[in-house]
Amino acid sequence: MIFRLGELFSGPGGLALGAALADKFSKKGKMFSIKHIWGVDKDTAAIETYENNISKKYGGKGICIDAMQFCKREIFKCKPINALAFGFPCNDFSLVGKQKGFQGKYGNLYRAGIAAINSTNPYWFIAENVSGIHSANSGKAFKKIIKELENSGECGYKVTVHLYKFEKYGVPQYRHRYIIVGIRSDQNITFRVPAPTHGNGLPPFISVEKAINGIKPGAFNSEVTKQDGRVIMRLKYIPPWNNAWFLDVLLKMTNWERRRILSTVDWYEADIAHLSDYKIKKEIEYSRLKCKKARMSHIYRRLDATQPSYTITGSGGGGTHVYHWKEHRALTNRERARLQSFPDWFRFQGSKEEVRKQIGMAVPPVASKLIFESILKSFAGIIYKSVEPNYE
Repeated sequence: MIFRLGELFSGPGGLALGAALADKFSKKGKMFSIKHIWGVDKDTAAIETYENNISKKYGGKGICIDAMQFCKREIFKCKPINALAFGFPCNDFSLVGKQKGFQGKYGNLYRAGIAAINSTNPYWFIAENVSGIHSANSGKAFKKIIKELENSGECGYKVTVHLYKFEKYGVPQYRHRYIIVGIRSDQNITFRVPAPTHGNGLPPFISVEKAINGIKPGAFNSEVTKQDGRVIMRLKYIPPWNNAWFLDVLLKMTNWERRRILSTVDWYEADIAHLSDYKIKKEIEYSRLKCKKARMSHIYRRLDATQPSYTITGSGGGGTHVYHWKEHRALTNRERARLQSFPDWFRFQGSKEEVRKQIGMAVPPVASKLIFESILKSFAGIIYKSVEPNYE
């Protein structure tokens, strides 16, 4: 059986690439595989990326249109599908945002997925969203979404919800996302959450240094962000895995304590050792952020070379670009793409800012590949290592 996959809110194609890379599985001579049919997103640059990487290499059509408008007007004009994926926009459920839930601009966009299910009655669907959706609207939003998904289509769906910690699935990033898998009720098939592949006695988590190492000079999407002198000075006083607010901590220390901490960074001898205690304190005072509100942990936060990255986001400024563990700079988009597990041949289209947004909003294809393969194995009746669903 070939599952003909349609995708809403496709972005650049993280879910699509994972599906395209998924292996085929057979049961008594019957083959189960996935074929791309279409991907929908209203972001012009994201669809250009989708068509240049997914459509040209694996087939399917990229369609630039609002997802809800597509479901109302265009879905019946497209080739039929029998499987659906949608990572509905997470802005109003994200812990980084204001968590407006259903009251926000994006809170009800999951209903485009419901509309597509009702129109196509797919054998299965996969939906993705941020971990913050669990607590939005005091938890009521998530329960409502799950209930509507269970009751969608002609005969409803058996839904499995799990909070995936992607670092446990080979992604070099602490990225935690809810994945909702629904199998049409009349199929009498139970989807089981695939067991982690990394950590806790398995191969170790993939570190950022290992993930980023080996990018060829001049690689596509490798434009370096020009850092302001004040930003460079700020980064000089931020050790790995610390953020901009650490400068406030340094200012409260004695000269001896401050220098003892700073002497542990790799660039101390080159950039700090020759400075007087007075000069160090003045530079810290000058470059620190004066913000008293919205002190989010990822602002000008350096990576730690020995462990996965913190969560890559689609944010566009204010110290959110993810910062190198040793060099005084933000990562390039190609480095960010590596941390999202995109291969180097995958070329993102658009301006540097548009590409940064696409990468941050995407689903890591290494993780989505494993989940798609688990769906195929479930239909093929193949037993695989699994864990109990975890909502927390």
